[in-house]
Amino acid sequence: MTALGALMKNYDALFKPLDLGFCKLRNRVIMGSMHTGLEETKNGFDKMAAFYGDRAKGGVGLIVTGGIAPNLQGRIHPFGLQLSYPWQVAKHKKITNKVHKHDTKICLQILHAGRYAYHPFGATPSTSKAPISPFKARGMSKLGIKKTIWDYANCARLAQKAGYDGVEIMGSEGYLINQFLAPRTNKRTDEYGGSFENRSRFALEVIRSIREKTGENFIIIYRLSMLDLIKDGQTWDEVVTLAKQLKEAGVNIVNTGIGWHEARVPTIATMVPRAAFVWITERIKKEIDLPVVATNRINTPDKIEEILESGQADLVSMARPFLADPDFLLKAQANKSDEINTCIACNQACLDHIFQNKISSCLVNPKACHETEYTSEKVKKAKRIAVVGSGPAGLSFAVEAAQRGHQPVIFEKASEIGGQFNIAKEIPGKEEFRETIRYFLKQIEVLNIELHLNKEVNIDFLGSSDFDEVVFASGVRPRIPKIDGIGHEKVLSYPEVLYQKKPVGKKVAVIGAGGIGFDTSEFLIHNPDHISESMDKEAFFKHWGIDTDYKDRGAVTPKEKPAPFREIYLLQRKATKHGKFLGKTTGWIHRQSLKDANVNMLKEVTYKKIDDQGLHIETPEGSKVLDVDNVVICAGQYSDNELFHKFKELDNRPAHLIGGAEKSMEIDAKRAIKQGVNLANKI
Repeated sequence: MTALGALMKNYDALFKPLDLGFCKLRNRVIMGSMHTGLEETKNGFDKMAAFYGDRAKGGVGLIVTGGIAPNLQGRIHPFGLQLSYPWQVAKHKKITNKVHKHDTKICLQILHAGRYAYHPFGATPSTSKAPISPFKARGMSKLGIKKTIWDYANCARLAQKAGYDGVEIMGSEGYLINQFLAPRTNKRTDEYGGSFENRSRFALEVIRSIREKTGENFIIIYRLSMLDLIKDGQTWDEVVTLAKQLKEAGVNIVNTGIGWHEARVPTIATMVPRAAFVWITERIKKEIDLPVVATNRINTPDKIEEILESGQADLVSMARPFLADPDFLLKAQANKSDEINTCIACNQACLDHIFQNKISSCLVNPKACHETEYTSEKVKKAKRIAVVGSGPAGLSFAVEAAQRGHQPVIFEKASEIGGQFNIAKEIPGKEEFRETIRYFLKQIEVLNIELHLNKEVNIDFLGSSDFDEVVFASGVRPRIPKIDGIGHEKVLSYPEVLYQKKPVGKKVAVIGAGGIGFDTSEFLIHNPDHISESMDKEAFFKHWGIDTDYKDRGAVTPKEKPAPFREIYLLQRKATKHGKFLGKTTGWIHRQSLKDANVNMLKEVTYKKIDDQGLHIETPEGSKVLDVDNVVICAGQYSDNELFHKFKELDNRPAHLIGGAEKSMEIDAKRAIKQGVNLANKI
């Protein structure tokens, strides 16, 4: 993977203004819509003002807010935010006033959940229940449709009064407007159902009503579902037909929408190739005379410049990359792209949090959406602090502490920084983790942090040192279960396989079905001499059944499952489903990937012994001997914190324990990085 900033220094296309006639965007980058959870939290508008204000200060040309419902039925969940009443305007002005202190425009996204509503009042074209909601949504009456169109226009007019420069109409991702467009969810027989002319009527009437209510000098972005990625979705001709009608209806910009939420196709997770869906934006751009926006898995200035310079799109939308680094564009403009804290598309602190009713944040930047909880002030008294270990916890602490004015000194016993990230980056589909290591290496250089590699400190060294405080971020060690024959030559630990790259046979038993077990299995099913799907768009499209020829509705086609490089058994003692505690929004992808590779998943396993024959196990079906070449141990970890406890006994200087060294239930980079940042803000 090419390092950021290594190839391009000037981003002329990226920073070229876009003139819409009545207003001008200072560059070609949109901060895309994302729900953060701040919308419903206490003092949420103050927190949103800080959040969006930081991104405006960071140089983004146009911001689109998280989805706001136009009425009660349209809320995503019972306490979701809606904009329907004049008294709500003043609250939104806190956001627009903060953003407008900088040369940035901001649009409010109007989103009606339709049958995706997580409450019993949802409304949809035809009575139905979405697979991602426990509630059945009722079919809308004609009067209900007319009232909803009025509600959209009313919401837009109130947004205009609140100081927003425009609105984005969410017409994709399987929400209400998309539900009207697709035969899958529109079974109506009146003028809003049947032919595509009828099914698109609702979308066009919404746009026209908003334009009539807000006048000409108001941005209307339409989020067009270009790929539904579901059966009985739209055809390509239908997408083009609607796209051509948007300008006449009053739209200024067409944004790209990819996939319904219920589609079983990854669209934004880390295993999706960078800019995987720009081809469909390029295709629609040839059909219409409006600025079009490329989106999904675009996370570097070089990729943005490539898309814009080649004419594939007029603008690029990024959401999560602005969680990872609010100064993304300032750094690019200053020829400091290698200092960008890159979004790795892990979903762990953004989307996973939202689906758990938590406030969104970012694994690589825990300050995201929590801006009001941190200060940018330097410390009054700088301290010299030893940092033992350079995994995610140690690195995040050291960088944050140095930014605040302290003098951290990192000691790492290995020959490189990164800790468990050096294992994660080896997993096919997780190559983006390399960018986080690159970011920390650059910060160590920029902040002039003293770094000692191949240096394993001991109690004598620390005891005789002059450090004011010591931070122990020494990480974890793999747990080796007590199984007869565990010392057999067939047995390998996951670090030996993933990091040390020891040879592994063609038939393998993996003991442990947590995150490491899944990652190790993913690594083993891939041919090490072949490029992974996350780096090969065509292979990705074939595996997940994405029809780039768009022959059928929804652009879905039968999957072409890749042949696994090895035969894998993934074993666990528990009776629960494999990968129960994987990420909320990505776990299904990991499970499906292994299923497609014919990985044998066995549960309620008792391990008897390991010998020349293989792995002897007991299952509910009886005794078995797995004739495997190797047994890979992924049975958890334990904290490497012995040195910390010795230091606490012998030294009265402040000592801190963070990351895996403090808690090792699962390797958790999100918690480790947040602990490091928070500790640095307390010292």
